[in-house]
Amino acid sequence: MKTTLQNGFTLIEMAIVLMIAGLLLSGMLVPLSAQMDQKNNADTQKSLSEIREAIIGYALANGQLPCPADPTAVTGVTPTAGIARTPPCTGTNSTGVVPWATLGVSETDAWGNRYTYRVTDYFADSIVSATYGSGCAPSTPPNFASFALCSSGTLNVLSAATGGTTIAGSVPAIVISHGKNSAGAYTSKGTQILPVSSSADEQENSDGSADNLYVSHTPTPAFDDLVAWISLDILFNRMVSAGKLP
Repeated sequence: MKTTLQNGFTLIEMAIVLMIAGLLLSGMLVPLSAQMDQKNNADTQKSLSEIREAIIGYALANGQLPCPADPTAVTGVTPTAGIARTPPCTGTNSTGVVPWATLGVSETDAWGNRYTYRVTDYFADSIVSATYGSGCAPSTPPNFASFALCSSGTLNVLSAATGGTTIAGSVPAIVISHGKNSAGAYTSKGTQILPVSSSADEQENSDGSADNLYVSHTPTPAFDDLVAWISLDILFNRMVSAGKLP
């Protein structure tokens, strides 16, 4: 009578198989996490584009850029949450968060935090008490805008906080998502996420920027802010086409 041998896995072979499976699984988790980061970045970039368009649309309708909303207002509790401050928004009132309720845009980015918003004050004052900025004195003041074609923004976007080059100068307004690490962002509860990042570039985007400087560059392990701004040329072209500027 012939005996048939039954082959099977030994404990060592099983351990090797489990180890390989574990390595394969862990290798899959990193790409999935990276895919989620890419999706959140793409969604936030889309929202930034929508916010930028909404700000320009507000200017076309009202002749001025909107003032920021109070960053400390609590959503669902404070009546003024998401409402643009009343112009003129000078001094500390020129910095806050995107007035999402006024503009009809998303309150928060893909990570659940509000967008920081800064505006050059004379692009957001009232038409009747318009100021046009240093060196700008139009011979015929605009009847439908709080700024003129000779007005120039005071905000500047750099490639780095230290030794960086200017990416965009004389910007009227800027919008920032503080990214995945959320350092310096305001939440829907009106609280700021602290401490602000140790990155000098992220600190520049979270300090209220009394120096009028902001930073934008490709993401790094220390910098994940997403930055958008209102182009002076695009704003002027749209305002002229709409008959708001002579």
